[in-house]
Amino acid sequence: MFEAVGTQRIFGEFSSSDSVKGYVAWGGPPALGPIDGSLVPCATAGSLAFDFPDTIHVLRWIRGHFPQAWQLYGYVDAFNPLTGWYDTDVIGIDVGISVLMAENDRTQLVWNTFMKDPAVQSGMNLAGFQPG
Repeated sequence: MFEAVGTQRIFGEFSSSDSVKGYVAWGGPPALGPIDGSLVPCATAGSLAFDFPDTIHVLRWIRGHFPQAWQLYGYVDAFNPLTGWYDTDVIGIDVGISVLMAENDRTQLVWNTFMKDPAVQSGMNLAGFQPG
């Protein structure tokens, strides 16, 4: 979390991504790499399956306050609201995780399909999870 504009605080996720200095491996917690305030919207979208209301709120807030972060095919790979930098790339793997997590929230298709795999079922059982 960081101060983006005035007193409005937004939550963003950090993940390896493009930056004004090129591709950077960063993340956390704990902080890893030269975190400079860039946000990676697909990292936020990846949380749709875990906390839909807060995650969709953040994604809509970003789109409303930083319209340049939203392009024809979705969010840019990364942007930095502190410097005004916006990546020119919309990357398929980023759009992919965003769409998959949104669809999973809508229909549970992703989770249900994943759980049909016998290896996954075995692994879940070995980890102590029970069906139901």
